[in-house]
Amino acid sequence: MKTFAEMEYHPAAESLVEVLCSKTQNSNPLFFRVLVGYYFGVVASSMRAVIVTHDRGDIPVNIYALNLSTSGSGKGFSTNIIENEVIGLFRQRFMEETFPQLAEINLPKLSLKRANRKSTDPDQELERVQKEFDAAGQLAFSFDSGTTAAVKQMRHKLLMANAGAVNLQIDEIGSNLVGNTDVLSTFLELYDVGLIKQKLTKNTNENTRGEEIVGRTPTNMLLFGTPSKLLNGSKTEEELYSMLETGYARRCLFGYSRASNKDTHLTPEQVYDMLTNKASNMVLQNLSDKLEQLADMSNANRRILMSKETSLLLIEYRLKCEKEANNLPEHEEIKKAEISHRYFKALKLAGAYAFIDDSPELTSDHLYNAIKLAEESGIAFNQLLTRDRNYVKLAKYIATVRRDITQADLVEDLPFYRGAAAQKQEMLILATAWGYKNNIIIKKSFSDGIEFLRGESLQETNLAKLTVAYSTDITEGYINEYAPWDKLHVLTQKAGLHWVAHHLTEGYRNEENCIPGFNLVVIDVDGGVNLSTVQLLLKNYKYLLYTTKRHTDAEHRFRLILPINYTLNLDAKEYKELMNNIYAWLPFTVDTQTNQRSRKWLSHNGHYEYNEGEVLDVLPFIPKTSKNEERKILLESQQSMDNLERWVTNNIGDGNRNNMLLRYAMILMDAGFSFDQINSRVKDLNEKIPDKLDEAEIMSTIMVTVAKAIAKK
Repeated sequence: MKTFAEMEYHPAAESLVEVLCSKTQNSNPLFFRVLVGYYFGVVASSMRAVIVTHDRGDIPVNIYALNLSTSGSGKGFSTNIIENEVIGLFRQRFMEETFPQLAEINLPKLSLKRANRKSTDPDQELERVQKEFDAAGQLAFSFDSGTTAAVKQMRHKLLMANAGAVNLQIDEIGSNLVGNTDVLSTFLELYDVGLIKQKLTKNTNENTRGEEIVGRTPTNMLLFGTPSKLLNGSKTEEELYSMLETGYARRCLFGYSRASNKDTHLTPEQVYDMLTNKASNMVLQNLSDKLEQLADMSNANRRILMSKETSLLLIEYRLKCEKEANNLPEHEEIKKAEISHRYFKALKLAGAYAFIDDSPELTSDHLYNAIKLAEESGIAFNQLLTRDRNYVKLAKYIATVRRDITQADLVEDLPFYRGAAAQKQEMLILATAWGYKNNIIIKKSFSDGIEFLRGESLQETNLAKLTVAYSTDITEGYINEYAPWDKLHVLTQKAGLHWVAHHLTEGYRNEENCIPGFNLVVIDVDGGVNLSTVQLLLKNYKYLLYTTKRHTDAEHRFRLILPINYTLNLDAKEYKELMNNIYAWLPFTVDTQTNQRSRKWLSHNGHYEYNEGEVLDVLPFIPKTSKNEERKILLESQQSMDNLERWVTNNIGDGNRNNMLLRYAMILMDAGFSFDQINSRVKDLNEKIPDKLDEAEIMSTIMVTVAKAIAKK
């Protein structure tokens, strides 16, 4: 087989697709490719074209399609173009000339068979057959809704005429899916070869059961609309996936376009030229004339042959599809069904292409053209299956509303946010957890007993663009700047500069002028802990440390600058809460009076050093979030520990207990504790941690290292 990249789309179909893209100013062709494939199938099946295979007998040409595209992408416009300017002449000739003529030929044959079987007068039987044919009503070339009984009645009329196809076309499928479940269930049975069982009804004088005609009628189906209306997380979406599981996954070609890709920069003159392009109109006219010729009686019941070489190519593609399906896990049943039957959809589409080309044979080129679209359809189907779950939609909704919302807002705006209070709460918990992993924070607050929610999509910090503003004056003349992390020391070491970690309006430093948006946390350590202790404690974090002008060997005074993983937009109150949360998290004493956004820092040409490690995860410290509440609960459960013990305990993970306890012991040594005191405190902390170390391991590793360090000191 050729590779997917080597395959080409069907030339006539692609020329029409290009015209539709031009007239709708939509550069995303998938919707139009599936749409054109469907209508080509309608033309071929109306003339009862069949593919003569070597292994499965005669296969009728028919197409099922689920075609979704966003509002404004040209769905209705393109459909009208095809129905009126492309297949309009074919439909008119078929309905007014070809179908009546075929019925006129077949009805006498049918009456003669019945007369011979029942030994009745042929003329009387013909009269009864004609009456039965007329009683079935006028033939509908296509319809957008119906009942199972009506479909079977029209199918009976087509069987009597031995011509035509049943064509179901439902627009706005998101709004109409639930109301058409009965007729869609009927179409499931009709897809393969156009067969369906007759419904048994009671025979009475008023309602005489008609005589069943055994035969095949091709059926085509087009369901199209917007993804948002169909995949709305409510009963409609549940019904869709039930249909896919039942069998529509293997029967349908899929189009799924989330964006229309319209060029919004076109001028009115350019749009006018595209809509009235003579070359495009010529393509439509030529194709229309060609299709009208295909409605000729000579093309009825066309048998499209397949060579052995084309059959082998189809078998190779089938084996490829089945192998790919077998490699999927068992729980992906819908995907397995779609992939394993993809070759059959390609075969029917190839038959439609061959009929449109007026070819007596289904060639390898036709099959490759069909496989090309079938594979693209498979990609769209996978995108359809990987749609956002309800809790993901909930998280995105909360993040994009940009205001405080209540439970009433969620119920009113989101059709999937239904059920008992416990179900809603579980969905909100899942949304919060998903948001935490996908850069969305959801804050929760209460006012007068009413729950308010607010969401925000977070932007990851770019270490090459860290927010700072600086000036030579304490209050005025601040210049907003973005500093790269590796050059931040240039600012902190420049004598006489005042700087803040926010941008300021008009360069004036006060709380009201702070522009929300920061990605640096600045900690002021004003004595009480040694540099070496902080270096040990924050060994795993990325930071810049620089000494202030009051720093001495006896009393260490310095600033600690930590980049955070997301740029946060907090007001003055929320910023103060966040900084207080960080202060409570740190295992050493800091200046807690520096928790204002407008707090300025003085540069100093002293000692500085960078440490390479992880960027601080700021999410657990953001006020009103679930992660912050979990952090607070954890702190309350550790009231028996001091800050240092709590820090060590919370930073212990799988495989690093020994290292963290050693770090704890070295901090104690740095603080001047004796060997016995260190030994006692390490053992006490070991008792408080889960999966504690054996005392023998502590003595043979940690305390041996401590003893050597004390001796060396």
